Amino acid sequence: MVSTTLNSSRWLPYLRHWPAAFLFVLAGCSSLPTIVPDLARRPGPPVQLESAGGPLSVAHSKAILDRLDGSGQSNGLFERHLALEEAIVGSPLTTGNQVRLLQDGPATYQAMYAAILAAQDHINMETYILDDDEVGQRFAQALIAKQAQGVQVNLIRDSVGTLGTPAAFFQQLTDSGVQVLEFNPINPLMSRKEWTLNQRDHRKLLIVDGHTAFLGGINISSVYSGGSFSRHSRHPPDGGVAWRDTDLQLQGPVVAELQKLFLATWEKQKGEPLPEKNYFPPLQHIGPHVVRAIGSSPDEPFSLIYATLLSAITSAEVSVNLTNAYFAPDPQLLDALEAAAGRGVDVTLILPSQTDSWLVFHAGRNYYDRLLRAGVKIHERQGVILHSKTALIDGVWATVGSTNLDWRSFLHNYELNAVVLGADFGQQVQTMFDRDLAASETITLEQWRRRALDLRVKEWFARVWEYWL
Repeated sequence: MVSTTLNSSRWLPYLRHWPAAFLFVLAGCSSLPTIVPDLARRPGPPVQLESAGGPLSVAHSKAILDRLDGSGQSNGLFERHLALEEAIVGSPLTTGNQVRLLQDGPATYQAMYAAILAAQDHINMETYILDDDEVGQRFAQALIAKQAQGVQVNLIRDSVGTLGTPAAFFQQLTDSGVQVLEFNPINPLMSRKEWTLNQRDHRKLLIVDGHTAFLGGINISSVYSGGSFSRHSRHPPDGGVAWRDTDLQLQGPVVAELQKLFLATWEKQKGEPLPEKNYFPPLQHIGPHVVRAIGSSPDEPFSLIYATLLSAITSAEVSVNLTNAYFAPDPQLLDALEAAAGRGVDVTLILPSQTDSWLVFHAGRNYYDRLLRAGVKIHERQGVILHSKTALIDGVWATVGSTNLDWRSFLHNYELNAVVLGADFGQQVQTMFDRDLAASETITLEQWRRRALDLRVKEWFARVWEYWL
């Protein structure tokens, strides 16, 4: 796996999703805990928000939350989702944030690049994939230029995700003064802590000057050069199809929570002490959004993102809209989706029609029959490589991040999501979901049961290995 002959891009799809047999040898078995999904229904204190100046009073918190509930009905739906958040996740529910929904690589890179060029104090970047291509070099040169201007640049890059990126690419960054930290090096001789090869950093995070942050599913790679909706947009340089992905740009008090997660990862990985910079500047109330940052890691008893999503689905009363790139669900998630459909909730999944990981693709398709029989609606996005990881529950609970709906994300990866509460932002996510839905093909039970034998064989084979994918 560490041979220099593997630098060719043709190996990257395999390296990024790990050969199953290799993982089986290297990693011990672990399992997802049984999550109690009715935490939100237990009595608890009123939900309290935190602003740039600290915790708000109960009365002030309630006034803000009442404005966010755009349902116009006193049915308690919004309050129950708020209680759900409080019951599971320890990070604060912050108000006063500005959230911008970014779709696909061109829009996201443009916003990220503008933020980097405007940096005055520091840039903290964490990514799974950072390719040595047109996009990667553009970011590298921008980071090097800012470092030369006295802006401290700190970069965490995953060892497996960047395995195909030449060492010279990172050396140019290091030589310029950029602090580069390799997350869980493949080479055990380079490990700075206990060698945990199976744990990967799948987060995508950019923080500029402690007041602007980006997160979502987008890596730094030219595969994102094309938009996924326009016929006239530029396609990736290899002539392949465009990648469909989603990111968020955030400003406000939640950025401090994201900064804490970045610095905690740096410390856990025993990186060199970071230069003194203003990592936690005073943050102002600049927007209407209530946001919670959720970071998950294998070091915790269970994935906070998994538990929160599972409980949100279990508490859903109207709708569950999921868009996800890699769908290999565990039994609890399957049960939650089936149960929601069974109690009359409109459960709709948008999944890939083509992918860069055929094992995960067919492992997920193995569950189509069961889900369709339960009343879950399944659609496959056409014409693109779907890489988005978003969820919208009851129109008021939305999440965007790096987390896939598979065992690897829930058990082995460092992942990062933001949960945004409120009907206004929920409507933005719904509009995006509807647009993807219009570009998708509906999978019916009758149609699915007529699929070819070779597809069934692939599904069976992939399911055997789904835990390791």
